Amino acid sequence: MYTFLFFMTMLTPALMIFIGLLWKKHPPKQINSFYGYRTARSMQSQEAWDFAHAYHAKTWMFWGIGLLIFSLAAMILIYGKVNYEIYDMVIIGIQMVVMLVSIVPTELALKRKYGSGLPKD
Repeated sequence: MYTFLFFMTMLTPALMIFIGLLWKKHPPKQINSFYGYRTARSMQSQEAWDFAHAYHAKTWMFWGIGLLIFSLAAMILIYGKVNYEIYDMVIIGIQMVVMLVSIVPTELALKRKYGSGLPKD
């Protein structure tokens, strides 16, 4: 069971790194509502879309590598512990928070570069 949890725990950081590399080399070309970094700011223009993918690709590669190192170290530390599943859930929770918080730097960069540019309700 530990081996399965180990590989599942490494999945989020590995996917962040993979998608970061993918978007760095092959970002989505056109604004769409299906695939890519889709926020109101990133979809306001083609230039913002391209910038957001280039910026977020770097962000996810950096944070993904950091998460991979953290997760690997944490999983090694919990090996053999009683109730390691609970510790693993905490690690995965931390990964989810980091993945969501990684949106903030990209949104701030978009705001600095393009202003708010969002329609007012």
